[in-house]
Amino acid sequence: MKNQTKPAFIHVLLVFSALFHSYSTSVSAQEVEDENEFSYSEESGKGPSQWGNIKKEWSDCKTGKMQSPIDIPSRKAKVIKNPGRLEMSYKPTEFIVKNRGHDISLKIHWLKSAGSIKINGTEYVLQQAHWHSPSEHAIDGRRYALEVHLVHQAKDPKVKHNLAVVGLLYKYGEPDAFLSKLLGNISATNDEIHEKPLGFVDPTHIDIRMGGKAYYRYIGSLTVPPCTEGVIWSVQKQVKQVSKEQVHAIRVLVHDVSKDAY
Repeated sequence: MKNQTKPAFIHVLLVFSALFHSYSTSVSAQEVEDENEFSYSEESGKGPSQWGNIKKEWSDCKTGKMQSPIDIPSRKAKVIKNPGRLEMSYKPTEFIVKNRGHDISLKIHWLKSAGSIKINGTEYVLQQAHWHSPSEHAIDGRRYALEVHLVHQAKDPKVKHNLAVVGLLYKYGEPDAFLSKLLGNISATNDEIHEKPLGFVDPTHIDIRMGGKAYYRYIGSLTVPPCTEGVIWSVQKQVKQVSKEQVHAIRVLVHDVSKDAY
């Protein structure tokens, strides 16, 4: 949140000490946009078990040792006091809503800026946000109804870990206000119209509590091809709410209404 004042309570950062080590590879490859190149269906012959065989540059999907998403074991997380919250400085800017076939995304309009976050003093600029259903990450074996990823890239290209993703999980409950405003625009995308201008959007409104006092951090990878490793993940501990109707609407748009029980 822009110009956010630090609260008086102690921040708690939950870190997987076994994974959060010095990983030297710089992440430069972005997620593949065209789902025609891969699939989530194993029956298609291009499912997750085959991603690493489709292209040489996707080999991390098969041989990578730090692949995301993961099942987060909350009881094994190491508690570190006073780490500081995620420093967020977002601002309203022009976005494009896009149906990528495997998710719904908000992409920043060309040459615009929606602000950034800071992790350990390094600035990461927001590139896009996208929603998956059901959630990709699990906590203690439980997957959730929906998950949003806010993808950031380091302003300095020489930074070792140059991609950082903030993840937010949703469980079924009350409708989400931000998604309520977006669904009309998202519904206007279809098989013929894959994207459309959305106008000005404030990323802070995805969740005004974002950057809260507790989150899970580990070093992982992109969750779709090329599955590149070295991504800093910060998954918020606090879970949001979303209505079943909203989740169903998103699944219909990406032609997936089979997974309803989360």
